[in-house]
Amino acid sequence: MTHRLPAAFRRFWLADAVSGVGTSVTLLALQALVVVDLGGDATAVGWLTASRWLPYLVLGLVVGALVDRVRRRRTVLVATDLAQGVLLLAVPLAWWLGRLTLPVVLVVVLLYGAVSLVNGAASMAFVPRLVPRGQLQRAHARVDGADAVAQNAGPALGGLLVQAVGAPLAVLVDVASYVVSAGLLARLRVDEGAGQGSGQGSGARYAVPHPVGHGIVPAGQGPADRRERPLPRLRREVVEGLRWVYADSGLRTLAIATHVWFVGAAAMAAVLAPYVLRDLALSPAQLGLAGSAAGFGALAGALGSTAVGRRLGTGGAVVAAHLVSTAGALTLVLAGVGTAGWPALAVLAASQALHGFGIGTSNSHEMAWRQALTPDGLQARTNTTMRSLNRAVLVVGAPLAGVAADRIGPRPVLLVAAAAFALSAALLAASPFRSARLDPGADAPSGPPGPAP
Repeated sequence: MTHRLPAAFRRFWLADAVSGVGTSVTLLALQALVVVDLGGDATAVGWLTASRWLPYLVLGLVVGALVDRVRRRRTVLVATDLAQGVLLLAVPLAWWLGRLTLPVVLVVVLLYGAVSLVNGAASMAFVPRLVPRGQLQRAHARVDGADAVAQNAGPALGGLLVQAVGAPLAVLVDVASYVVSAGLLARLRVDEGAGQGSGQGSGARYAVPHPVGHGIVPAGQGPADRRERPLPRLRREVVEGLRWVYADSGLRTLAIATHVWFVGAAAMAAVLAPYVLRDLALSPAQLGLAGSAAGFGALAGALGSTAVGRRLGTGGAVVAAHLVSTAGALTLVLAGVGTAGWPALAVLAASQALHGFGIGTSNSHEMAWRQALTPDGLQARTNTTMRSLNRAVLVVGAPLAGVAADRIGPRPVLLVAAAAFALSAALLAASPFRSARLDPGADAPSGPPGPAP
């Protein structure tokens, strides 16, 4: 029998969905602002992407360790939602004062990315406290579905707002969304008095050695934690997060394949907006429609992800999804070849729908797999370790992809993206991860983790 997801999770999901729509509006508005209002090129968009993710490279591992120490993660979510809204207010304010330049936008996005890093670490570590292990994949599929709806509504709404009121004022929608999200989370009631997260390996069927039992003790559980000096303790906790991800063969394979996947994501992030607005000569509204197609694809992938996982297993679902993303990147190369205007938009939309479907299918399985293997005291570090190195790829790769696109054209860069997605699928298919499978029957919430026997 399929159990209904808990009420606390449903409120969390609603808050995430609301802020997700606003964020989708902002992402399109900022790219249009850089390209149209500030006259930026693909290199400028690459720096915009890098600014957003640079905090993950510099602070990600440390933030994960600090968030793992915080018992009241809901408070962190409320505070960071409000902080993100305040930071984004700087964009329309600078525009109103006549001070809006590319450096100003990059600084705002850099600070926004830093706060978003903390929010993301707390958010992903919060989910296992809201749902039992056996429902993690369904819960993440629900979150992915909300993200997909945001991708549907956000870019289309963002494109229309950019054309109607301009990119700087369109950002105000995101400011409002963060205020609403903070209000919803402030009213959420959940007992965070003790770690309620997933235990090590429970509910997962896959022969892997777990780092617990090899000297790793989740934050706050070692007897010397209170006596240890702050910096050595922080350094130790950061290393624990790295070892947890890369000492476990199941998590390590998935991590490396995901890093490779993000090489392709970096290339697409830098190239897409200039490619659509300049090479294909489409409008911001049409760019928004293409983004909505990605959202529809992601929604379809998220809705079907549980069934796909039931049929193919966790590993098989992720491999298949990465191959679909490969097809999406290859289709994007064909947009504008012998076509223009609305026919080019149709090919563009098809490519984005395929890419979105791949993301929507794989993400919930990857997140559920990691969290099912990870104790509560390591959840934030596990997630930020993965996300930090993934975003490091974006920080380095996006500007390089933008420079390459300006020099040799966008299509060769998009071919590199397709190759990265294909290589990611091949790495997983060639490893034991392809047979990974979560047990949906593990429905009881786990208690605080202990050493592995």
